[in-house]
Amino acid sequence: MTALTTLQADRGAALAAAEAAGRLDDAFLDRFDAQFPRLHSLFTELYGARPDGQEQLAETVAVASTAWNLRPLELKARDALREADPAWFQSERMLGGVCYVDRFAGNLAGIRDQIPYFRELGLTYLHLMPLFDAPEGENDGGYAVSSYRRVNPSLGTMEQLTELAADLRTAGISLVLDFIFNHTSDEHEWARKAVAGDPDFEDFYLIFPDRDMPDAYELTTREIFPDDHPGSFVQLEDGRWIWSTFYHYQWDLNYANPAVFRAMAGEMLFLANQGVEVLRMDAVAFIWKRLGTACESLPEAHLLLQAFNAVLAMAAPGMVFKSEAIVHPDEVIAYISPDECELSYNPLQMALTWEALATRDGRLLQDALERRHALPAGTAWVNYVRSHDDVGWTFADEDAAALGIDAFAHRQFLNRFYTGRHDGSFARGVAFQENPATGDARVAGTTASLAGVEAGDAAGEDRVVLAHALALSTGGIPLLYLGDEVAQLNDYSYAEDPLRRGDSRWVHRGNRPRDRYAQRTDLSTPAGRIHRRLTKLVAARQQSPELAGNALIGFRTPHPSVVGYQRPGEDTRVLVLANVGDTEVQVDPLTLSGFESAAFDLVHDTEVDLEEGLALPPHGFVWLRVRVR
Repeated sequence: MTALTTLQADRGAALAAAEAAGRLDDAFLDRFDAQFPRLHSLFTELYGARPDGQEQLAETVAVASTAWNLRPLELKARDALREADPAWFQSERMLGGVCYVDRFAGNLAGIRDQIPYFRELGLTYLHLMPLFDAPEGENDGGYAVSSYRRVNPSLGTMEQLTELAADLRTAGISLVLDFIFNHTSDEHEWARKAVAGDPDFEDFYLIFPDRDMPDAYELTTREIFPDDHPGSFVQLEDGRWIWSTFYHYQWDLNYANPAVFRAMAGEMLFLANQGVEVLRMDAVAFIWKRLGTACESLPEAHLLLQAFNAVLAMAAPGMVFKSEAIVHPDEVIAYISPDECELSYNPLQMALTWEALATRDGRLLQDALERRHALPAGTAWVNYVRSHDDVGWTFADEDAAALGIDAFAHRQFLNRFYTGRHDGSFARGVAFQENPATGDARVAGTTASLAGVEAGDAAGEDRVVLAHALALSTGGIPLLYLGDEVAQLNDYSYAEDPLRRGDSRWVHRGNRPRDRYAQRTDLSTPAGRIHRRLTKLVAARQQSPELAGNALIGFRTPHPSVVGYQRPGEDTRVLVLANVGDTEVQVDPLTLSGFESAAFDLVHDTEVDLEEGLALPPHGFVWLRVRVR
């Protein structure tokens, strides 16, 4: 049978399965015709050797057809708007916020009550941290999912989530949720059935009778959470071993089984139909395993994401994926495309912003912006100063070596600096997953605590604002961890909680600081000053079309402490200059001579004469609207 004949036969089988599942309308059939050849090719590459590959492909199309039939008319209308404006997430008006539902507002009803504040802040994108049903007690902050279709009862119900999504849409805010698709909790129905030997589910996870295969895999895999368990496997009560990359209660799904793909496609489309507009694809680098490899960022991981993307294009074309890949910068870029993940976190810029503030040297960040910032058309970065997770030093060793920096020693220095163990450090972070054997560690802490506000450092507030000024001006979607805009400090009470004291990341996941939010208009407080300065930056960004999209042109000065770049517009550019050092820098007129002398400072609403040069105070920055001579 030829490839064309096979495609036609499988197309017929898929349509028959979809028709058996329900009505087929013209809109779905048009997208099916557009996407099925791509999906078929990906399934053939992933599952062509399996006898159930074609059957599961047909069932996946049936799942997509059913989801389309169930999709509310309002969401279908939103699909049409997104298809007409595929660059919607690249607007200069985009601003993201992220929070834990319980920590920030108690429950979903509380989040709903915060919508007026979100609008005041200028949010257009709200990422609610994992809120699905999860085990009581240890659950990795919700990243151990027991059901993708039930909200954790302490937070609310799925009906409330759907209503919240609608309210957010009305307010101009897109709902973002995590899709934790590498693993489930050990309490998930699939996990229980797999362990019990249910033939429909026993191949949903990677379970082995003894240590032979786990030992073989662990020759090349790395330990992610060594404090929790060694290696990549944990032992079941019956003596067998199951793959568990992260915590022992998070069991990896077996995507070599096409039934897992079909099942997870159904969960994904269910969430799309609740009104979710962006899915954060968690731990994308780990989703495919192959003996003899690190089981990270394998080619099949990309094929799987492309296949999910094709299914989404059939049944929920208004939703987009956001990649979460905290890996080598070259691997991060590999996940970003209109056919895979349209959005991606930018962990390199985040890490190097903190690196620059510690070293008072912006050269690594400057190089990254010039060499590693560009993205394919139709995609965007999500730029952030910090997240719910730790700060890991993900810069490329070869980039450091080019500047004469020993990468291993430099990471050791940064860990010491940001945990306050280096003489003269302004930071008050906490080590996360410190490994005494290797010296490896990451850092936890709120922006204000890492930047020096907690320590009372005179420049702490300036560092907070400078770090956000970079995230707000480099392109894509800037993301605020809610609480940082009012200088929230570390919460050390986690150490007294028996369920959280083993995870130092809870130090920066404190409850909503009500006192600081109450002070946000009081300029005599750090909360008030930082809130005023950040909201002014947000307003300046929203009025600057040059800051839309991702295009960035490097701009170098003779000063290693100055990070510079240009954001091009139609007739003008925005020149960003940021001084990460502790002393004032004078940028001479010759360095600025490529621009017309008359410039406008977008942040301070003032005219600037570039023929007089430019003074950048310590931790100061400018956004200058300029014209090229």
